Amino acid sequence: MKLGQGKLNLTEDPIGRSIYSLMWPMLVGMLAMMSYSIADIYFIGRLGTMELAAVAFTFPVNFIVGAMALGLGIGTSSVASRLFGAGERDEIQRITTHSLLLAVAAGLVIVLVGLSTIEPVFKLLGADDTTLPMIKRYMRIYYLGGVFTVVPMIGSSVLRASGDAKTPAKIMAISAIFNVVLDPILIFGLFGVPRLELEGAAIATVLANVGTATAAFSIIYFRDHLIRFRASQLRLISDSWKRILHVGIPSMTSSMVAPLTTAFITWQVAQFGQEAVAGFGVASRLEALSLLLLMACSSAVTPFVGQNFGAGNYERVRDGMKFVSRFSIIYGVTVAAFLFIASSFIIGLFTDDPGANAAASMHLHLVPWSYGILGLSMTSVGAFNAIGKPMPAMLVSLSRTIGVYVPLAFILAHLLGLLGVFLAAFSANIIAGSLGYFWFRSLYGSFLAQERAVQQV
Repeated sequence: MKLGQGKLNLTEDPIGRSIYSLMWPMLVGMLAMMSYSIADIYFIGRLGTMELAAVAFTFPVNFIVGAMALGLGIGTSSVASRLFGAGERDEIQRITTHSLLLAVAAGLVIVLVGLSTIEPVFKLLGADDTTLPMIKRYMRIYYLGGVFTVVPMIGSSVLRASGDAKTPAKIMAISAIFNVVLDPILIFGLFGVPRLELEGAAIATVLANVGTATAAFSIIYFRDHLIRFRASQLRLISDSWKRILHVGIPSMTSSMVAPLTTAFITWQVAQFGQEAVAGFGVASRLEALSLLLLMACSSAVTPFVGQNFGAGNYERVRDGMKFVSRFSIIYGVTVAAFLFIASSFIIGLFTDDPGANAAASMHLHLVPWSYGILGLSMTSVGAFNAIGKPMPAMLVSLSRTIGVYVPLAFILAHLLGLLGVFLAAFSANIIAGSLGYFWFRSLYGSFLAQERAVQQV
């Protein structure tokens, strides 16, 4: 089903073209989103090491907020992509409308819970009397923009599910430019604006998110006409939310466990000093940037697999997964080699503190060699969610975090110090990637065999 010009035909176009055409705009959008954080950490790093450490402590909490938004987006994308494949427009309008109402409700929860738990949460993470006041100044503003973090995720998910990956990418690119321009102005007080430092970084991010939410809502309402507030459909809101959350909650759970794992790892790293936390923060942001293309590939899998599954093109789903698996391995090896060679120069752009530099270098010389296999985990999770099988997706994700990473990091940190924490990350990526790849291959192979048997009868 197409809603207008420029949409991909995911059920008929060549597989490579379909996936790449989804993946590259998604990468642009993700780079734009990542630029928010990169810009923040770059400019905040110029304020001082303690300010940089304070922002590093916020990463796990920011990830939790993002996980809520991502979970709802994945649930919406899973349901909507299958409906687009089946051509059920009325159902798409209902799901889109009700998912946005769910996004607003989730955003309000973020505001209320977040503002009331800043001090106990960050003390638990290991923030001290030096960094905690800085964290409060930043997070009080960040939480107030909670609604504007969730709404654009839903809008973008619906657009991508329809085969339109370019529009969300354009919105995010414009928003990112806006954020990068505002950051130095508000942080350092340029052009007569008061110097706001950490508060300025938070305000810039919130304002950019407001613009993104407004643009996404306007497009799906005015251009694609996917929002219809019908009184007769209000009684179906529980059914819509149930269908979204069937995939969204397991996805949200696994996504939330990841930042909770990061929180634990941050606490573990903090045992080696605040400088180590700052270095880990830099390495984590560089890692997230390095994994963006694999994340884009995984995100492309959901609408591709969802539409083809909804349309009954089961062989095409299998062939698409073979394609993305090959891509993940090749890309992973390439980026690992690059980071091994260039990590020292890149880290120097963010910090000149010897302790922070050493910690970041240690991470980037080891962990990236597992990225290719980690990509197999990402794509299998996207595929499981797309076909409405969220539990295997969740279990694959949890195998990496609480199954391997947390317990192994705890043990190896005592045996090998900071290196042990990073060795645990490497091992967790390898195990989860292998599990995801072989599990989806086995499950979908069994499904195809059953379908062929039914056709023969």
